[in-house]
Amino acid sequence: MAEVNLGKPIHRFGYTSRKDAWWVKPLFTFIGLSAFVVYVTWAAFQGKHYYSGHYISPLYSPELFGDSPHSWFGLKPSWWPTWMPWSPALLILWAPGLFRLTCYYYRGAYYKAFWADPPSCAVSEPRKTYRGENSFPLIMQNIHRYFMYIAVLFIVFLSIDVWNALWFTNEVTGKTSFGLGVGTLVLAVNVVLLGGYTLGCHSLRHAVGGFMDRLSGKPVRYKMYKCVTCLNKKHMLWAWMSLFWVGFTDIYVRMCSIGNWHDLRIF
Repeated sequence: MAEVNLGKPIHRFGYTSRKDAWWVKPLFTFIGLSAFVVYVTWAAFQGKHYYSGHYISPLYSPELFGDSPHSWFGLKPSWWPTWMPWSPALLILWAPGLFRLTCYYYRGAYYKAFWADPPSCAVSEPRKTYRGENSFPLIMQNIHRYFMYIAVLFIVFLSIDVWNALWFTNEVTGKTSFGLGVGTLVLAVNVVLLGGYTLGCHSLRHAVGGFMDRLSGKPVRYKMYKCVTCLNKKHMLWAWMSLFWVGFTDIYVRMCSIGNWHDLRIF
C-alpha cells in the first residue's frame, strides 16, 4: 500500500486554507469590546453626572451609597478606603461585569478576538498546547452559573428604575405627576434588551429544565424551557444589542445631567 507523507503540521500563527475574510469578525469583536470596556471604565470612575431627575444610569443602579436621590443607604460609606477613588458604580458594576465576562457566548468571542485561541475556525493559533478551562485561571469561568442569578436580580432593579422614570417633579410646584419622556423609553428599551440577553442565558436554560432527562409531565418547566430556548437562539444578537444600549443609556443620562441634551417630554 502506498504511503503519503503529510509532513509536520504547520503551527505558524494565522496559517489557514480558508479563502474568505475570516479576520473581519474577530477584528470587529476586538474593536467593539475594547471600546465598551474603555468607556465603561471611564464612566464608572467619574462618580458624577450619572443621574438626571428620576433617570439613573444602569452603570450605577442600584445605587447603594451616593449623593443622588436614588441612593439606598445615604452618602459615601466611612469604610471606603481613602486611597481608592470613590464612585457608586464600583460597588455594583462587578456583578454584571463578571456575568458578561464569563458568558458562554462572550468567551468564544473574546478568546478569538483577544487571545487568538484560535483566531477563527481552521486558523492556526500562536501556541502549540491547549489547557482548556480545567485549570486556573480559566476554571473560574464556571462561576457564570452563579452570577446568572445575580444578573436576573439586576433586571428587577432596572425595571424599578423604569417605573421611577415615569414620574416627574414640577420644578415650580414641587408636585410629582405621571408622564413619559424619551429618557423613560431609553431606560425601558435597556431593560428589554438586557432581559432578552439575561433570560436567554445557557445557564438559565439548564436551571429551568435542561438538567432533566425528560420534561414530559412538567408543563410549567417545559414552558419555561421553551421560552428561554427561544431567547437563546438569538443569544449573540441580544448580547451585542444590550451591550451597545447599556453604553448609550449611560451616555443619554450623562448628557441630560450635564445639560448638553434636553429630555423631551412626550406627555
